[in-house]
Amino acid sequence: MTLPFPRSSPGPALHFAVASADHDPYAMGPTLRLHTRITDATATTVHTIALRTQVRIEPQKRRYDEAEQRRLVELFGEPGDWARSCRPMQLATVTTLVGSFTGETTVDVEVPLTHDVEIATTRYFRGLERGEVPLVLLFSGTVFYRSPQGVQVGLVPWHEEATYRLPVAVWRDMAAAHHAGTGWLTLPAHTMDRLTAFRAAHALPSWEQTVDELLRRAEGSS
Repeated sequence: MTLPFPRSSPGPALHFAVASADHDPYAMGPTLRLHTRITDATATTVHTIALRTQVRIEPQKRRYDEAEQRRLVELFGEPGDWARSCRPMQLATVTTLVGSFTGETTVDVEVPLTHDVEIATTRYFRGLERGEVPLVLLFSGTVFYRSPQGVQVGLVPWHEEATYRLPVAVWRDMAAAHHAGTGWLTLPAHTMDRLTAFRAAHALPSWEQTVDELLRRAEGSS
């Protein structure tokens, strides 16, 4: 049974801060790495932490130019309504195993992402040209640490959190590395059947040209 830190051994006083971010170029899929510094003012020997991190986007904490506002209308509605509609978005919840340390350590909180444009967070990232994405990281988990009484078990306090402003360029570099300027679009089977029939009927050599032809016809009739 996991208990709070015993009174006889208060345990480490953990604090978290994100120092920087990049992406893992060798991951199977797009993976954001948040380089997170963990400090403990008590200098207790920590054996390990089973760290749980909830990552949220706080879109209301940055400004948007006119082009970005137009692209984000589908998510938040008209800009005049954003004070009400622009709310935090859940990005991911991940678990990280932190190794032994005393005083301070740095760990990579790895956040798997997707380029599926059906996902709201993907559409949000794609709608941004520049600047930063305000993130908040909420921490919890279990801590195993050394005390005069032996190995003790405690909890990461629920109030522990960290904020970080992720450069949009980091996300764009990750997207380019894994999908080379492309995007994913999931369609129902019956829609794919219709697209396949259209492509075959017009002898179009690629899906890109199939979509381009449909767009050309739609724009020509408007």
